[in-house]
Amino acid sequence: MLDNRDSTSGLAEDVVTLTGVSKSYGSKLVVDDVSFRVRRGEIFGLLGPNGAGKSTLLESIVGLRSVSAGTISVLGAEPVRQRAFITANVSIQPQSASLFDTLSVRETLRLYASFHSRPGDVDEVMQRVGLANQADTWARNLSGGQLRRLLVGVAIVGRPQIVVLDEPSAGLDPGARQSLLGLIRGLKESGTTVLFSTHDMQEASDLCDRVAILAGGRIQALGSPDELIRLSDATSTVSFLVPADTDLSFLDEQFDSSAFSRSTVSIGIRVVVTTSDPDAILRQLTFRCRVAAREYSVRQSTLEDYFLKIVATSSAATSDLR
Repeated sequence: MLDNRDSTSGLAEDVVTLTGVSKSYGSKLVVDDVSFRVRRGEIFGLLGPNGAGKSTLLESIVGLRSVSAGTISVLGAEPVRQRAFITANVSIQPQSASLFDTLSVRETLRLYASFHSRPGDVDEVMQRVGLANQADTWARNLSGGQLRRLLVGVAIVGRPQIVVLDEPSAGLDPGARQSLLGLIRGLKESGTTVLFSTHDMQEASDLCDRVAILAGGRIQALGSPDELIRLSDATSTVSFLVPADTDLSFLDEQFDSSAFSRSTVSIGIRVVVTTSDPDAILRQLTFRCRVAAREYSVRQSTLEDYFLKIVATSSAATSDLR
């Protein structure tokens, strides 16, 4: 069984530490005994379904909410009590944020830069977020992707050590999303620690050094995307097409009946085999079965598969307790 405790202390400097954090709104417990660490310079993803408590945790980390139990340390500071220090060193881009419609990109960044004692150069920030050509464009005239990049610019103009992003790519088209993800990678390369939430499992796999899966207010899994996939006893599927008149008795000889399915399509029979060793299946089909198979497709298990499994298991366990 996967150990969800975070044992990273000592491997690298921890810049965010949560220990036994819980948060209730009245009688409703939304975050329940959560503990994890974020290392300096890593991209850490917080994954979970709607209502899992992701935004509550992120807002607690930056000091916008107090916790009901447990402790949070950010760069050695307590976020709620030491707000001035947190504001100077940690920046957050919430799910929804408002900018001044009739301020240009340059004016917006200059305004937010004025709130900090050691801001970055505005022209450099515009270049970094890819908005140098829109420097004199009003915020209300920016596209959705450009506006999201401006919000990231606002977040980094104060040169924070940690940037917290709450679903930064939500609602963006593929091109704008890729541009934003490139910007997040650039933050890591510059030494900035990034903590963000997302519903996009591919995004988390591509970006994150480690992820925590939150469901039912608890951390259900924690590790690198590759680790979580490996530890999940994940399987792959091998799909191939054979002619309609093919004798399929070899399937019963080669595979357990629960491991394959067949369906008739317009150009033959599509066979799908579930396996933990797709290479062995391909070797069998090529060198032993000697069937006229074609249109091979191998689908590896993904972080999304594991995420859905974890969330379903958590939901079932919660229902059993009611």
